[in-house]
Amino acid sequence: MDGENSSVDFRHSASGFSPAEKHDAPTLCPRWHRVFLKATVLGLLLLLLTALGVQGWWLVTTSRAQQLPRPSLSLHPSQGVSLGDTVTLRCHLPQLAAWVELFQDGLLRSYKDMDKHQVMAEFSFVCVKLEDAMKYWCQYRVLEPPGVSEKSVPIELVVTDHRYSPPNISISHEKIVEVGTNVTIQCCNQGYGGIIFLHKDGHSAPLQHQDPRGGGTATFILVAVTPADSGTYRCSYHPKASLFVSSPLGDSVTLEVTPTPARPGAELVSRGNLVVAVVRGCAAVLIFGLGIFFVIDARSLWIRRDESLGGEGI
Repeated sequence: MDGENSSVDFRHSASGFSPAEKHDAPTLCPRWHRVFLKATVLGLLLLLLTALGVQGWWLVTTSRAQQLPRPSLSLHPSQGVSLGDTVTLRCHLPQLAAWVELFQDGLLRSYKDMDKHQVMAEFSFVCVKLEDAMKYWCQYRVLEPPGVSEKSVPIELVVTDHRYSPPNISISHEKIVEVGTNVTIQCCNQGYGGIIFLHKDGHSAPLQHQDPRGGGTATFILVAVTPADSGTYRCSYHPKASLFVSSPLGDSVTLEVTPTPARPGAELVSRGNLVVAVVRGCAAVLIFGLGIFFVIDARSLWIRRDESLGGEGI
């Protein structure tokens, strides 16, 4: 028994605790786990509160920021931009700004810090590539008070790719037509598909456009032409795979609109109508004058009659 007790006491003394003490003794590792867990939760709460505070500040600042009038964006040159050319986009500002941003299809392409007296920002593309053929708009920002402008009306940078064949063009009438004639112009894009445009020399934008689905020929009708429709017409097309890439302009057709020639004897008829109108006018004046005369004469008779009756009474 003594040996067993001694062995038990030896095991207890080796661990430093009695069996009861060992069961009730606190464990150090779980305590540290709880401290670490509490610290982590507290840190996450602080981070969340900070994020909410920043977001609230941003919302307040944004709501207080003034909405400024929109700028305008122009393209130079406005048309005929080919691969490898240099093109400039100009953002015209209605007021002074701190900086101007240029967006390409919704993504920020570039920005410029503005001087105190600048009301226009220029963005130049040297050696234009196919990737530059896109839709663009600009906006500006001011600092005091903070504000951001509305976006400008978007413009399209259409790049001419001379690897595409120019379209064919034909006209339904002779080159000289009379006023009021309906003229048909047909353009064929030689099977490339896409949208076909009708251009007129002297106009920066196409006059009409069509998407001839299932075919490569577009039919443009000029209804009841006038002398203002006289001019030189050409066609181009945007291939189906590239909305902002254009073919070169094709051959041209010239239209001349002349006034309708007068019919034989029309001048005599016109002179006769003028004589009739003059005679009718003179007759109307004569009748009106006679009417006035008779009214005055009748009034005079009534006056004399009243005077004579008055004399008899006396």
